[in-house]
Amino acid sequence: MTDTDTDAVAPGPLTGVTVLDLTNVLAGPYAAYQLALMGADVIKVETPHGGDLARRLGTSAELNARHLGISFLAQNAQKRSITLDLKTEGGAQALRRLVATADVLVENFRPGVLERLGFGWEQLHTLNTRLILCQISGFGQTGPMRTKPAYDQIIQGYSGMMSVTGTQATGPLRAGFPLADTIGGLAAAFAVSSALAGRATTGVGSVIDVSMLETAVTAMGWVVSNLLVDGHEPLPLGNDNGTAAPSGAFATGDGLLNIAANKQEQFETLCALVDRADLIVDPRFAERENRKAHRAALTIELEHALAARAATEWEDLLSSAGVPAAAVLRVDQMLASPQIRDRGLVHELPFPGGGGDPLRVLGNGIRIDGRISAPRTPPPTLGEHTDEILATLGYSADDIAALYEEGAV
Repeated sequence: MTDTDTDAVAPGPLTGVTVLDLTNVLAGPYAAYQLALMGADVIKVETPHGGDLARRLGTSAELNARHLGISFLAQNAQKRSITLDLKTEGGAQALRRLVATADVLVENFRPGVLERLGFGWEQLHTLNTRLILCQISGFGQTGPMRTKPAYDQIIQGYSGMMSVTGTQATGPLRAGFPLADTIGGLAAAFAVSSALAGRATTGVGSVIDVSMLETAVTAMGWVVSNLLVDGHEPLPLGNDNGTAAPSGAFATGDGLLNIAANKQEQFETLCALVDRADLIVDPRFAERENRKAHRAALTIELEHALAARAATEWEDLLSSAGVPAAAVLRVDQMLASPQIRDRGLVHELPFPGGGGDPLRVLGNGIRIDGRISAPRTPPPTLGEHTDEILATLGYSADDIAALYEEGAV
């Protein structure tokens, strides 16, 4: 592991919880990964015919060909993999045995697919009344768009996220990472954890319906509320924060600097530190609403003063004085930063299948009682734990051989 050791890893509040992960690509696997980092035993159920699509997604063609695409490696550490063809009787029977012993089943098929495979809620609840079923889909299990296919790009556009990203000159832009998938996955992990807490009281499982569209919309917060409450149509503001000024990204003598001087005292401190105390009494900038109305003019004045130093220098000076400020970093600069390294967010694991350089993956940035939540085992190769898991379900060596003969695993 990088910047930490196994003794510093929290055992996790979900230790003892078994999660069946029937998900693909990102939102579902990300949700299950969060549960694994919290201690759950996550069993990834994959088709023998290639497994999770993410195994073939990533920048490395060589890893894609090995069914170890980087998109898969990023979200599937600390999981075990079993291959089951649910369209065969042997595969379906094995899943029924898994369901009977599990606490949670997470899936992100299109609505209706699980039912067609013979694993609708009624069947699952009959097999295990304590089971929690978490269903993640683009638009939810109900409504006129329920069966439409959706990836992150589709949700970012339909939710309105893209309409407020970029500038009026650029037009709508997607976020540079799968934001809607990630938010949907976090919402699912939160919902599962909540349902487990509820089951501790009721003793009975429940069905969770996670809509990526709706979770994306709720994450937009005040952007949507401005329209709901005030009738204000949100517009793309680039790097500016519409609720305050100066609050955005500013050019300096070297690099961009994010500043969020949202409070009056922060604005006044900023002006003093950049040697522009005159801005404090300028009627265009003296009060919050005036600063918002004259945002462009204020930016020009501040950037002229900020040109005297590099972004990193201003970051230290302003932050030390209580003004929120930080340089805008590239991803490599972020990973090398003392803060990220000190917190132990990046972890080294053996590469799946052995050989090669160690695999570096992210944890979740959460500490419990001072200890980090981190993976202990690498992402599984396709079907790596099939025999092991089947054996724990009571299958003999002959039974397992028969399943292979059937093509069920």
